[in-house]
Amino acid sequence: MSLRGGFFRTGSAFGLLIIASAQANAGGFAPREQSTYGQGTSFAGVAAGGALSSMFWNPATMTQLPGIVSETNLAGVFPFAKHSPVAGTYVPALPGTPNVGDAAALLAGYTSYQLNPNLWLGISLNAPFGLSEGFPDAWAGRNYAAGGALIQTYNAVPSLAYRFNDWISVGAGVQIQYAKAHFERGLPTPPAGPFPLGSEITVEGNGWSYGATAGVTLTPTPITVIGLGWRSGLNQKIEGDVVSNAGLPTPPFPPSTLGSLNTTAKLPDIVSLGIRQRLDPQWTLMGTVEWSNWSRIGTANFVQPNGAPATVLGNPLAVHFEYRDGWFFSGGAEYIWSDRLTVRGGVGYEISPVTDQVREPNVPDNNRVWASIGASWKASKFMHFDLAYTHIFVKEAPINLSATSGNPTFSGITYIGNANGHADVLSLALVVRFDELEPTARRPFLKY
Repeated sequence: MSLRGGFFRTGSAFGLLIIASAQANAGGFAPREQSTYGQGTSFAGVAAGGALSSMFWNPATMTQLPGIVSETNLAGVFPFAKHSPVAGTYVPALPGTPNVGDAAALLAGYTSYQLNPNLWLGISLNAPFGLSEGFPDAWAGRNYAAGGALIQTYNAVPSLAYRFNDWISVGAGVQIQYAKAHFERGLPTPPAGPFPLGSEITVEGNGWSYGATAGVTLTPTPITVIGLGWRSGLNQKIEGDVVSNAGLPTPPFPPSTLGSLNTTAKLPDIVSLGIRQRLDPQWTLMGTVEWSNWSRIGTANFVQPNGAPATVLGNPLAVHFEYRDGWFFSGGAEYIWSDRLTVRGGVGYEISPVTDQVREPNVPDNNRVWASIGASWKASKFMHFDLAYTHIFVKEAPINLSATSGNPTFSGITYIGNANGHADVLSLALVVRFDELEPTARRPFLKY
């Protein structure tokens, strides 16, 4: 691969390949909007059950729901992230950005089938990693983020759960994930470089990864449920091309392919501990502690199809994520208002895996506070709806990409600034028990 001019330090111009919800809806790359029920309490107690969608965190929770159950969740994520340069930025004449976070819809589906009194079969379909954002071309940090970015993932997780007795259940499943990535970066313009405004590089690719999930639920008393769930790390492979419009004579700079490459992003293991404690027939308290093994991601190195390092002007291509582990804590409560209506609420605090040392404009992540409310409405004995709203407060995120910062994403052009962000999330779910909907229907393999 080659690109005219001697400007290109590679570790940062390709500073993103697999990210998710980068502006404001989750720490690191992993959006939590997989359960409307869970969102209503800021995901307090979600690994201990309460809804079919709890199987995302802990497949053993399937044993809490008899018969044939389906749950469909739709979440609208409305992020806001604005970048403001400060003194020291190399091109101070260029402005910051308006809101670069694009609204997105996340869909998640779950189905469980009770094969016999103690065995359940389930499957979930999710988008656990995703991004939609748009940067202007003419802004002060354009060499690190310009144009659009779109990351899409699709996860299918077939699972089994077994109930040994009334107080212990276990579950396990297989993760199958397909990922698709597209993002753009600006090339240096005068006075920093030789390229006209509008010159960009684009990386496009896709790939597959595989992993596991497992969990256990304990019910030491009829009013206490404890759940522990694990989602394995995924080594997400991406194969694609680098495309650039640099060096082409006239606008709109039609693209030309520089070459093929591939890389692997080591996505984290996630361990969730949840508890549900019923106080009386109406009140239940819930809590969650979650650990995300983001420190395994390290650096993603790009290689050519023949196995040799992918380079631009002799420099190897690498993405230096270098994150620390993330933590999430939440607490919430649920109140049964009537036979049809249940209300809930919760707060959470998230310690971001992205530190000041490694933060860059594409993922301006920082510690955050979650505040959520939710409700369930029982329409009939076989159908109910969940609704949830969350506001996420994100701590201001300083970004320092300079020669003295030690930030591994620094590419030779200084950008120093701050990112301010928040998000609103609105979710709706439909839950149907099909054996109640059609009680006389024959159910294959169901023997009781």
